[in-house]
Amino acid sequence: MRRLLRHPLTFVLCAAALIVAVSESRAQNYPDRPVKIIVPFPAGGTADAVPRLVADFLSKKWGQPVVIENRTGAAGNIGAEAAFRADPDGYTLLSAPPPPLVINQSLYPKLGYDANKFEPIIVMAQVPNALIVNPDKVKASTVAEFIDYVKNNPGKVTSATQGNGTTSHLTSELFALMAKVKFNTVPYRGSAPALQDLVAGSVDVMFDNLGVSLPLVQAGKLKLLAVASPQRMPSLPNVPTIAESLPGFEAVAWYAIVAPPGTPKAIIDKINADSNEALRQPEMKEHLKKLSAEVFGGPADKAAKYMREEVARWGNVIKAADIKLQ
Repeated sequence: MRRLLRHPLTFVLCAAALIVAVSESRAQNYPDRPVKIIVPFPAGGTADAVPRLVADFLSKKWGQPVVIENRTGAAGNIGAEAAFRADPDGYTLLSAPPPPLVINQSLYPKLGYDANKFEPIIVMAQVPNALIVNPDKVKASTVAEFIDYVKNNPGKVTSATQGNGTTSHLTSELFALMAKVKFNTVPYRGSAPALQDLVAGSVDVMFDNLGVSLPLVQAGKLKLLAVASPQRMPSLPNVPTIAESLPGFEAVAWYAIVAPPGTPKAIIDKINADSNEALRQPEMKEHLKKLSAEVFGGPADKAAKYMREEVARWGNVIKAADIKLQ
């Protein structure tokens, strides 16, 4: 045996086999202690609610606590960096919407992590952005009427956003590019103050996460013109998509779970399988429906492919609109 191990290739193969065996052993026993999921945004929003639902199911299935840790700041970058630098053993994960995973790399000149090196596990759910207007300020009832209105008032229509570089900002810029219109963009710090001013009439329009704005629409305070999903939502079949007027338009918020680089595939596959089981539960679908969210799910490679497409989509918008952080 000693003579065999003197051969470099034999030694490498034996070492590789040992690493695989250890990884498989860890995966079989995973998890044998609490699991932490970092959410890089505050508690209370959809980005926090979706992973909490899945974490609750996983806690019961695994017999181990699955704890959400809200580590906020810098558009999700602080929490993302903490997860990126964690041990790749499956005990620290990241759950995030698009900004830290696919958008910020095109906005920030330097990040403390490489989003493309995360190990994608699953995209749990999607919530479309939507075109919402103040009905007293904007009389349009369709996307076509709204485009005509903006063209007739160039630079005068105010578009509220959750802040520079957020999905609502980029969706507004994408709409402006595709419809060939110009907005006066007004950045806020989050959806809540932006929607407050939209209801008050201080701004005219917002491309917002439907899960947050829909209650205000249902209360008659705002008007929903269209959703930004590729197809009409089953829960809102009478609401058209923006793509029906601007073919190819798509802008949805989504919520993924990823792991630090180098996390063993066996652990990735286990978390993926159990998360998909969570998403198949009828009560889970009901909870997501209340958030205007629809299940995405599927294998890890589906999540990886989708995230690569989103990097290209929003990178192109940022470049075409020449968006710079202020």
